[in-house]
Amino acid sequence: MVDLATILAGFSDAFSLYNLLFVLFGVVLGQFVGAVPGIGPIMAMAIAIPFTFGLDTLPAIAFLVGVNKGGLVGGAVPAVLMNTPGTPDAAATALDGYPLAKQGKPLKATKMALFSSVTGDTFSDIVLITVSAPLAILALRMGPIEIVALMIFAFSILAGLIGNSLTKGIISAALGLLVASIGTDPENFTPRLIFGYWDLFNGLPLPSVAIGMLAISEILHRLSLAHGSVGAAIIVKDTGNPDDRRVTWVEYWSCRYTMLRGAVIGTVLGALPGIGSTAAAFMSYSMTKASSKEPQSFGKGNLHGIAAAESANSAVVGANLIPLLTLGIPGSVGAALIISAFMIHGLQPGPLLFENQGRLVYGLFGAMLMANFINLWVGQLGLRFWIKVVSAPESIIFSSALLLCFVGVSMATSGLFGVSIMLIFAVLGYVMASFGYSLVIFIIAFFLGPRFEKSIAQSLSLTNGDLTQVLKSPVAAALLILSLVSVIWFLRTNVKDNQG
Repeated sequence: MVDLATILAGFSDAFSLYNLLFVLFGVVLGQFVGAVPGIGPIMAMAIAIPFTFGLDTLPAIAFLVGVNKGGLVGGAVPAVLMNTPGTPDAAATALDGYPLAKQGKPLKATKMALFSSVTGDTFSDIVLITVSAPLAILALRMGPIEIVALMIFAFSILAGLIGNSLTKGIISAALGLLVASIGTDPENFTPRLIFGYWDLFNGLPLPSVAIGMLAISEILHRLSLAHGSVGAAIIVKDTGNPDDRRVTWVEYWSCRYTMLRGAVIGTVLGALPGIGSTAAAFMSYSMTKASSKEPQSFGKGNLHGIAAAESANSAVVGANLIPLLTLGIPGSVGAALIISAFMIHGLQPGPLLFENQGRLVYGLFGAMLMANFINLWVGQLGLRFWIKVVSAPESIIFSSALLLCFVGVSMATSGLFGVSIMLIFAVLGYVMASFGYSLVIFIIAFFLGPRFEKSIAQSLSLTNGDLTQVLKSPVAAALLILSLVSVIWFLRTNVKDNQG
């Protein structure tokens, strides 16, 4: 268990002026990219990772967390004003936010989204801080056999929950594991699949794969949909009534149970790998509508609908770090990118992180709480500005993003070889997305591949190749049974959906 002195030292590191500035910059950048449809915080995080190399670990990770948190707030702006969510998480927000904006109340809708987002985010952060250390202690009791079984279970859940096809999900995971095997064998340190390119001796560079798959491929996809046109400006109505430009305390407090329900749903689903914030937002919205005395008012500008969606999708951000920090398993693409940042700075997320880097972990917790308050402050000041941001031409946004991708990867990989890898995976990502294969599963499998392979090698050494020894571990046997049950369940669900 981490002692009190380490916890206090970590929080003191977080609340320094130097760290505060990076969190502030991350939140501002996140809100900006969230407000521009087509970019989003995930693309911004992928582009930003190479630029954090020269930073200390805490400011670098805190900056990325700030981008992720700010992006969820910014994503609500185009959802409310244009019925075009800046991020997938904000799709449920548009159901009531856009009708409210058409009534001449865009600032009321966006401010309700801001307050609900910060409330849900803070709730999940508190849960993360209180439960992650005990869970890490339990995780330390798990050996290589249990780790392998846990990863198999995580892959089975991810493959079924992300995308419409379990088969395509499994293929994406297998392809990610195959790409992760490029480089040296972790057991014998012999080169594999390098085809004479000794630049690949240490494996594929993380920034090249992440930015190519997540950023460049998405830009290619967006450009293919543009058809030579650019985004048009929007017209914001103003009724002239001051009450239509603010959320009163009475209105906020009337949504307290809605936000609490959404925060709990987002926290629970966020702690499970692969479900994601979009599912949490729609589940919270549906439950709020079902429990309302006026369900017919939803979809027509009900503040409870905005509060339900935003509190749930923002609560997922903190909860996603629970499996990441305790088990080293990312629950989302954002968490996978944070894992890559940890690894770039020489750290391996997992239960040993609390024991070896307890001060850093609690510094990160402090930075997350600070980011919530900065999110609230920046959102209050910047909502009118973000409303203007959504009218920025895509031609300017995407050309700037491409420039940052090339510069960032060339800096991170010290040459053009990394840029070449990035372009290869950009094409691969575009093709996979076009045919419905999940990039999320591919990225997570790629990040987990080396650890998965190492755990398998350790398990085979411990059992002398006798797979029946797995049955002597109740935890591993239970996880493998759950994996089989989940695969059968998702296969049956997909068959029913296809028949329906």
